[in-house]
Amino acid sequence: MNNWLKRFALELQRLFLFSLRMIGAQFTRPIYLREFQEQLYLVGVGSLYLIILAGAFAGQGFAIAFSQELADFGAKNYLGRILAIAIFRELGPVLTGLMVAARVSAGITAEIGAMKSSNQIDAMIAFGIDPVKKITVPRLWALLIMVPALTIICDAVAILGGWMIGELVANVPSSLYWTNVRDRLVFGNLFMGIIKPVAFALIIAFISCYKGFSSTGGTKGVGKATTESVVMSSIVILIVNFMLTKIVGSLIKGWI
Repeated sequence: MNNWLKRFALELQRLFLFSLRMIGAQFTRPIYLREFQEQLYLVGVGSLYLIILAGAFAGQGFAIAFSQELADFGAKNYLGRILAIAIFRELGPVLTGLMVAARVSAGITAEIGAMKSSNQIDAMIAFGIDPVKKITVPRLWALLIMVPALTIICDAVAILGGWMIGELVANVPSSLYWTNVRDRLVFGNLFMGIIKPVAFALIIAFISCYKGFSSTGGTKGVGKATTESVVMSSIVILIVNFMLTKIVGSLIKGWI
């Protein structure tokens, strides 16, 4: 037990120091614009179909469950209101974070790990290129931009999926559904729905890049690091989501 705690504390310390190094690299030159544009496409467009499918079916599933429960109390007309709160504050950000973590975190860790095992990172250092600056900064900024954007798309698709269920299954009038959704487009819900994706983007970037740079043992080590990256990112996203819901929710309680 003590050895496990020591390893955990050491790993946490290394992750923290590497994250600080990544943050410090933001303020140095040069700027790798082409690499940044490529990562924008890989993170954003590459994850778009997954986010749309996940958001649509999750929104419809939530709508079916909520409509059945609300019907027991004669309150199914509030379906849009309940769905908007659940999707904007929880479902959209968390679902997007987990989907991006599963897809992008694995790709980043595997790519960096392969570069390390093939001595490409050592070659960068030999040519005077800072590998942390060249590799991590474009990926960090791509995630910071695309995870909130994908969350907005997921929210919209989930709301549309809920509307389809409300119209075709629960017999909730469209005008009433969209009025209730619009009433929940308040500052508190929107702020919560944006601050979470930003935090999740940082988590994915820090953990996936750290695991890639710290991988050892050749291709077997890269595979292990990739698995650990996805698992760790997903767990930390869920933990941070709870903390943000508790802390930020209490701070903006008057705006919800």
